Amino acid sequence: MLSVVVAPSEGGEPVFARAPDELHYAASTMKVAVLAALYRSGKDLDTEVPVVNRHPSAVGGEFGNDRAGDSDPVPWELLGGTAPLRTLAERMITHSSNLATNLCLAAVGRDAVAEVWRRAGATRSASPRGIEDHAARDAGVQNLVSARDLVRLLQSLDGEPELLRILERNVFRVDLAAGLPPGTRIAFKNGWVGGARHSVGLVHPDDCPPYLIAVCYTGPLASGKGTADPAARLVARISAAVWARRRDITPRNGKSSSTA
Repeated sequence: MLSVVVAPSEGGEPVFARAPDELHYAASTMKVAVLAALYRSGKDLDTEVPVVNRHPSAVGGEFGNDRAGDSDPVPWELLGGTAPLRTLAERMITHSSNLATNLCLAAVGRDAVAEVWRRAGATRSASPRGIEDHAARDAGVQNLVSARDLVRLLQSLDGEPELLRILERNVFRVDLAAGLPPGTRIAFKNGWVGGARHSVGLVHPDDCPPYLIAVCYTGPLASGKGTADPAARLVARISAAVWARRRDITPRNGKSSSTA
């Protein structure tokens, strides 16, 4: 299943949509909602919190992360000590740390994350559990997203430039960013597991207004590898095709140009 949504950054209806409301396993795209919840919580982000690998499960009890399956070694090097919430939030986005994500989620709470989705106007997406909360997953508690809701989520960060700057520092630049000319500014978050590859971004061309793009792919192309993933190349090709039509994205008279 391939879902694509392209929309003007200032809001309004998508100018292109393919299967926009189909649900996909969220993978790490849900980390954007955790980031927004944390920054909107009013917490002192310089507060040091314990770095532990025990997290509250959505169905009771606790669970831990698999160090070997985490894309970021840095938070694991702090295990048993403390780290500022701000640092954990940064690593959650820029290096897609699963351990940092669950520590941020524990600090802010699942209800706050649900409020981020509600405020964004999401109609189908939710992230009611942490990363690798297998007991919750087995009980049917799933983190799910649609391409349309991912675009809405990024649109909801308008007016929060600090969050967008963190998204611009994402180091995994093999999908949406790879389809853009070198140096093009993009605030984005991707997610990958075996069988799924997604990415949502706010692109800033130099020659026309910014635009939003979300691509969600669920299928056999997705290897689950952070960089060497055939599905990442598919997302990059879609990104490049949208870039080629970037001047057509801001619709005239507020009307969408195409829906598939």
